[in-house]
Amino acid sequence: MMIRKIAIGLAALLSGVAAAQAQNGALMARGKYLVDTVMTCHNCHTPRGPNGLMMDKALSGGLRFDEPPFDVTAANITSDRATGIGAWSVADIKKTLITGVRPNGIPVANVMPTGFYKILTARDLDAIATYLHSVPPVKNKVPAPVYKMAIPQTFVPNAQQPMKEADLKDKVKRGFYLATIAHCMECHSPLGPKGRDFTRMGAGGFELKGPWGVTVSRNITSSKTKGLGAWTDAEIKRAITQGIARDGSKLRPPMGFEFYAKMTPDDLDAIVAYLRTVPAID
Repeated sequence: MMIRKIAIGLAALLSGVAAAQAQNGALMARGKYLVDTVMTCHNCHTPRGPNGLMMDKALSGGLRFDEPPFDVTAANITSDRATGIGAWSVADIKKTLITGVRPNGIPVANVMPTGFYKILTARDLDAIATYLHSVPPVKNKVPAPVYKMAIPQTFVPNAQQPMKEADLKDKVKRGFYLATIAHCMECHSPLGPKGRDFTRMGAGGFELKGPWGVTVSRNITSSKTKGLGAWTDAEIKRAITQGIARDGSKLRPPMGFEFYAKMTPDDLDAIVAYLRTVPAID
């Protein structure tokens, strides 16, 4: 009888361990998917060489942004304890993602779109932080940030609270969520006197400077003359995933085509459904 009870107890313990491992595995997979696709973290945080992204040094620090408010280099976000975020806890990573403040109290430059991350569901925030905590360490010290003036964080309309998982079942809401954490409107909205002018959300016109030269963001509102209103769903998806415009011309960096190409068909469908609802601005 005693042996039977021990066997039952051991079976229950093993079952619990297996369930916990499966749950953690699903969380890690979700975090990796978001980091590698929708959120395009590699676009800034992975160094580039003559042949493109240097994936043997993935997420170890990348682009430099030398602009009037700051001179910063995208941080090493691998688990290296000396030069990355290996000494941070999962809670530290989560807090930095949604507040824009490092554990030492120093803010990140607002080129990091933390203002768009407040909408992250509790599960996705946990998934991203858990995955980043596990990224293999790469020793790569990047220059310390230089702030030339006070840097306010971006206030994103309708994205100040975590979205609920249940809301993601609605295609348009899911598309809004994905487009927000992908920070599409960070580049595709023009600058106003106090930062991004979200009264003209999606109207384009923002200049993006980098190794690619100067790119001017496009109008992605539902305008049929200036935006995407006359484009088919397939044309919009091709632009997002292949960088090819409706007229066949090539779109320019820093749009993360190579990352968006790995998104699931359902997620792409949701983003297109949301873009159809963005008010037309000509």
